[in-house]
Amino acid sequence: MHLLYLDESGSVADPSQRYFVLAGVAVFERATHWIEQSLNNVACQFSPQAPHEIELHGSPMRSGRDGWKSYALSDRLAAIKEALKAGIADQKSTSVRLFGAVILKSALAGEDPVAHAFEQLSSRFDLFLKRLYNKHDDPQRGVMLFDKSSTEQRIQTLAREFKYTGHTWGRTNNYAEVPVFLDSKASRLIQLADLVAFALFRFHEHMDNTFYDVIKHCFDNEGGVEHGLYVRV
Repeated sequence: MHLLYLDESGSVADPSQRYFVLAGVAVFERATHWIEQSLNNVACQFSPQAPHEIELHGSPMRSGRDGWKSYALSDRLAAIKEALKAGIADQKSTSVRLFGAVILKSALAGEDPVAHAFEQLSSRFDLFLKRLYNKHDDPQRGVMLFDKSSTEQRIQTLAREFKYTGHTWGRTNNYAEVPVFLDSKASRLIQLADLVAFALFRFHEHMDNTFYDVIKHCFDNEGGVEHGLYVRV
């Protein structure tokens, strides 16, 4: 089974922000423990005695919110890059791959950016699982896991629609369960998804490639074709 951990960056309702991002990391089930351990090592730099009390979230780490102000900015930025490298870039591509949807809000006249992004990722992750079976004889199921948010009910409804009624390109067939919503405090992988979404948001909203460059080659791809990243501008 492959687990797709997702989080969002950018606010749909904030007119000062041009982009909305939904993105995250798909992990083969047996790799989750080792990735969590690598992220715990990053957290240990800030709290050796209680690393689990440290949450790795991109925006607070960069801005100094939620207790991060007491640490040097250079250390905070380096930790974001280290978490992305250890949790994603240094992992085997067969075990970890990224999916992301970047939406320029003004490009969707009257359309819900959350629904548009979720449709893209739901379809692309489903096609990835289908490709594993058709091309590699590897039958796998998937589950999407989200940080708890105000979009929970909307996404649950969309997931059911895509399974039974269909989306723009057909119905999803490879999900083991409806999306699951977790408290990010309890999941390092959800925190890693936050860092992925933040890296994409910083790159598109502010032309800041500091974090994006660490992971830009890690989106789902095969045969030189990138399937995992969708950008609507």
